[in-house]
Amino acid sequence: MSELTHWINGQHVKGTSGRFTDVFNPATGEVQAKVPLATVEELNAAVASAAEAQIAWANTNPQRRARVMMKFGALINEHMDELAELVSREHGKTLPDGRGDVQRGLEVVEVCMGAPAMLKGEFTDDGGPGIDLYSMRQPLGVVAGITPFNFPAMIPLWKMAPALSCGNAMILKPSERCPSTSLRLAELLKEAGLPDGVLQVVNGDKEVVDAILDNETVQAVGFVGSTPIAQYIYGRAATNGKRAQCFGGAKNHMIIMPDADLDKAADALVGAGFGAAGERCMAISVAVPVGKETADGLIERLLPKVEKLKVGPYTGGDDVDYGPVITAQSKQRIEGLIASGVEQGADLLVDGRGFELQGYENGFFVGPSLFDNVTPDMEIYKEEIFGPVLSQVRADSYEDALKLVIDNPYGNGTAIFTADGDTARDFAHRVNVGMVGINFPIPVPLSYHTFGGWKKSAFGDLNQYGPDAFRFYTKTKTVTARWFSGIKDGGEFNFKPMD
Repeated sequence: MSELTHWINGQHVKGTSGRFTDVFNPATGEVQAKVPLATVEELNAAVASAAEAQIAWANTNPQRRARVMMKFGALINEHMDELAELVSREHGKTLPDGRGDVQRGLEVVEVCMGAPAMLKGEFTDDGGPGIDLYSMRQPLGVVAGITPFNFPAMIPLWKMAPALSCGNAMILKPSERCPSTSLRLAELLKEAGLPDGVLQVVNGDKEVVDAILDNETVQAVGFVGSTPIAQYIYGRAATNGKRAQCFGGAKNHMIIMPDADLDKAADALVGAGFGAAGERCMAISVAVPVGKETADGLIERLLPKVEKLKVGPYTGGDDVDYGPVITAQSKQRIEGLIASGVEQGADLLVDGRGFELQGYENGFFVGPSLFDNVTPDMEIYKEEIFGPVLSQVRADSYEDALKLVIDNPYGNGTAIFTADGDTARDFAHRVNVGMVGINFPIPVPLSYHTFGGWKKSAFGDLNQYGPDAFRFYTKTKTVTARWFSGIKDGGEFNFKPMD
């Protein structure tokens, strides 16, 4: 069992608090490492060091900062398999899924290689008689990222790459359940040429989070996690005068119209609902077929696909569909919600409770579960399960299906499967959700667009990555300039009154 560290001023530093938390192997239930939990004093010292380092980094021209991202991207590619295994070992997701986690983060790094173009200001010539106006984007200073367990590479990269490219220093607090990937990324950033102190990785719990929120030097906070915590962080950050972009939970629906290709819809639902054991904020957890014939046909296709899903450890080969959930507590909660669905009258067609894998009896595995005839008043509908559970809610009409999505308090992602362009266009126009898929089950935008939900899925007015990230991590300064007549008119020996 190893003891992990913080990453402070370009080197690994042991914690001084004497407090640690366990990092489990989710497949075996064994403790594989201990991670130190920083004190408030350690956090504040890291922030102070970051503030010192940020001055020179901000004065480094954007193209040189972009070259660090270029080298960083090359190193991520070079170490792709190593990073994927770090993700899988601590999170439990399969190796192909671990590589996807790293790859989607790398794509944001690649966009940040073009940061100079994103950081250009604006210029107005002759806005008034002899008056020019121009604006410039400047870094905020020290910013913080608080990232979740379910994407140990992707979301830290979503935070650090734009923040650093803009000239900020960053305090990264990764999930204490999956810290090793962030520590390795910090090493690669140093190798890429990032100056010491510009990125600090500080492990911790709520004590460190509150210290980040209360530290006057930290100018902005980015968070991804559950909705209650997102709302808490947003409120406390705003009270302390910080910018905040906080992304919370989700309950993503996929509407299946009668004209949809049901085989393609079923394939999409299985991948979107059960991939990464359902531990994705963009997972489709609710299928909404329109009409009895559609619902019956969809269930007929889903049943054999769900029953054949292969569950196992990341070492089990590339044919494993998904791995364990993150903790024993998560497993217990998911199985409790499945039980509540049965008690409240839903039809449990595939029961994933009590799943055991030979040789991994103590692992945090949950088998796939499939419900039919779920209604909006049931706990399994209202709660974000964050597990391998797919619920079917039957709708009589398109309008009824659309109303389900509109009335849901979450607004992260949604999808519709249909062959009718008019229906798809109407859905995309009317639905109050931040990311919409049309015949596409997980509508995560590419990195040169932007990622963000609506309603209780997001707090703050700017999204992650893409153009919004450069707006979030910079502040705009506008200069109004006028130059009086100078030496181009020759020397002046007498006082000349100003016109």
